[in-house]
Amino acid sequence: MADAQFSINWFEIPTADLERATKFYNTIFQTQLAPMQGPDGTIMTFQKDGMPIGALIACAHNAPSETGSLLYFDAQGDMEGVLGRIEAAGGKVILPKTSIGEHGHIAHFMDTENNRVALHSL
Repeated sequence: MADAQFSINWFEIPTADLERATKFYNTIFQTQLAPMQGPDGTIMTFQKDGMPIGALIACAHNAPSETGSLLYFDAQGDMEGVLGRIEAAGGKVILPKTSIGEHGHIAHFMDTENNRVALHSL
């Protein structure tokens, strides 16, 4: 049986305070999230090659959570740099850089909205 082909088409990270969450992610990833009109108002989007691939959202039907799905961001070869910016930006590292053998390294953190989020690097 052949492996199924999966891809992520979109992701959303719930926020209680969109401005605070935007500042946090802009700081740790040294980027500028882009505003976009969503169904419930403005959302702040993560971009790849100029296209939105996911967003920070503040709406009634999603709430931040430390126990829900876990999203892994690619640390882009700079896991120590990203981890080093998390606490200064208001987050908390909850699993430091950890080896997963031949598959690289992972780390987990809490963002300013109390979402558990993760990093991966090869």
